[in-house]
Amino acid sequence: MTGSKRIVSVVTGTNSNLGLNIAYRFLESVPPDVRVTLIVTSRTLPRVNEVISKIKNYHDNHLKRAGTLDFDYLLVDFTNMVSVLTAIYELKRNYKEINYVFINAAQGVYAGIDWVGATFEVLRNPLKSVSNPTYKIQKVGVKSADGLGLVFQANVFGPYYFLKKIQDLLSAGKARIIWISSLLSNSNYLSLNDIQLLNSNVSYEGSKRLVDLLHLASYNDLNNANITQYLVHPGIFISLSFLKFLNVFSYYGMIALFYFGRLLGSPWHNIGGYKGANAPIFAATKADPKFDKQDVKYGSACTIKGSEFIKISPVDNSDAKQIYSYFKELELEWDEKLKDQIADTRKEYP
Repeated sequence: MTGSKRIVSVVTGTNSNLGLNIAYRFLESVPPDVRVTLIVTSRTLPRVNEVISKIKNYHDNHLKRAGTLDFDYLLVDFTNMVSVLTAIYELKRNYKEINYVFINAAQGVYAGIDWVGATFEVLRNPLKSVSNPTYKIQKVGVKSADGLGLVFQANVFGPYYFLKKIQDLLSAGKARIIWISSLLSNSNYLSLNDIQLLNSNVSYEGSKRLVDLLHLASYNDLNNANITQYLVHPGIFISLSFLKFLNVFSYYGMIALFYFGRLLGSPWHNIGGYKGANAPIFAATKADPKFDKQDVKYGSACTIKGSEFIKISPVDNSDAKQIYSYFKELELEWDEKLKDQIADTRKEYP
């Protein structure tokens, strides 16, 4: 961590359940006498104002800090490369260094739930049904307005491009980058013939596999630039993005199954976003690269009684170099497409 008396931290997806709790726990974990500038992100100004209000309320009513907390924001849509470029320009204009970036991108293109399949899966294997479900229906072939695979761009390429172009700020701040992956990021979710996930019916899981591979291929290069990068996942918790597909009965049924999964011995059913934020904050504020390896994934876990701990998982590095090469080539393509484009830095993205 930088020896500066000011800490600048960017949390993407701040208004999600996980993003909000990352912000809460980050403020709990940094030195209480240090000034903190928290840069929140959203596509719209009302959501920015809402999340800043929540974080400020938590800070003022639950924490005892002598240091100042101030806020900034980025109106950024990672499925819009002009918006990404604008966010990069905004940071470069206003900051000389950045100390932390949490890449908490978790967009999916869900179409609903296969309720018949869900019922059979719960009856056949209740633990699998709430740990590695196959009944969530995802749309196939969805592209962004930029012509890229939407989930690929939102969760991986957009954030990757963002980080690459602010690397000078990250180096100056001896920054920590925390990529939020997923428990569900197995190698079978990704094909090298479909890197943008346009033919995949598990594009969300495939995007998290890409996150894993990008991290494995890039963290050594970043170490040489005075940037420390870690890969984490939040375990299983209540995600607000999927609630629109649930009614009151299925919602509470899901929570009951989560607790049942924990009772059956699953270490991953954190249920709440606060426990889910444990691994991201550990990697950001406690992990020591001299002892805590960077070629693994740190997971938020808990005991049957809900006591939280960090559980480390190996990560298959197959195809990491090929994936990294693909992203570097795509980065050059977009450098050319975006040259001379600077947009309104406070524009909202619907």
